[in-house]
Amino acid sequence: MSAERKRVLITVATYPLPSRTYEELVCTAGFLEDGSWIRIYPVPLSFISGLRNSGITESYKYNWIELDLRKRTDDFRPESYSPVNYDFRDISLGDKIDTKNAWEERRKICLTEVFTNLERLINLSRAPNDKSLAVFKPAKITNFEYEETDREWKKEWREQLKQLELFATDSQHKKQRIKKLPYNFYYKFEDDQGRQSRLMIEDWEIGALYWNCLRDAKGNEKQALEKVQQKYWEKFSEKDIYLFLGTTKQWHARRAPNPFVIIGVFYPPHVSQLSLF
Repeated sequence: MSAERKRVLITVATYPLPSRTYEELVCTAGFLEDGSWIRIYPVPLSFISGLRNSGITESYKYNWIELDLRKRTDDFRPESYSPVNYDFRDISLGDKIDTKNAWEERRKICLTEVFTNLERLINLSRAPNDKSLAVFKPAKITNFEYEETDREWKKEWREQLKQLELFATDSQHKKQRIKKLPYNFYYKFEDDQGRQSRLMIEDWEIGALYWNCLRDAKGNEKQALEKVQQKYWEKFSEKDIYLFLGTTKQWHARRAPNPFVIIGVFYPPHVSQLSLF
């Protein structure tokens, strides 16, 4: 498959996972200039750090980048691409889209196609469309929930990491690895037909928020979880919430009844409220 030069607005990254190399991997997604979705994976965790080191200090999100990509031949999902150069030596950084005028510029790109009916979206996820990324506007978000999960990576990953560390010789390979999140986070919501859903939030942003809150709470998990809930439930309730949805390759291939998870939250202010001033 030949390489294509693409300009991408990065909007989401999943929580990092261990890999067979010394790098943790993330899956990123964003928009092309026409507002269509693209998924880029696997992406080393150093990619995000590299963006920050290149002058993006606040966040890798909502920054235009340009790089060489190749359509993945091992993934049936049409939006899936992989970088040609995993060291990202070919990357060019563009402008960052700010939040002026109630996120006007971000809205233009990110809200080109918005779904409100979950059944319609799930139908499009089936063959031959195999749609796997979408913006979804809930009719109502009814709850934010969390539940405890495994505190360690699965056994085969732990053993794999131990073997890699055993033969590592430099300090970079012996660095502290990304920690497993001990909680899963969920939104419960209704679509425009009243269909109720509960989807897990797999955005890296919520994982980073939890660890930051845990640090500020001096290790008190209850307080950290309350802070996460305060942002995603109380503060976001004041915003005009949209959900970035994506499928996992495994469950999409199995044709699960609903293969989507939440890979990001888009939360501009309500335009109607701003227009009153």
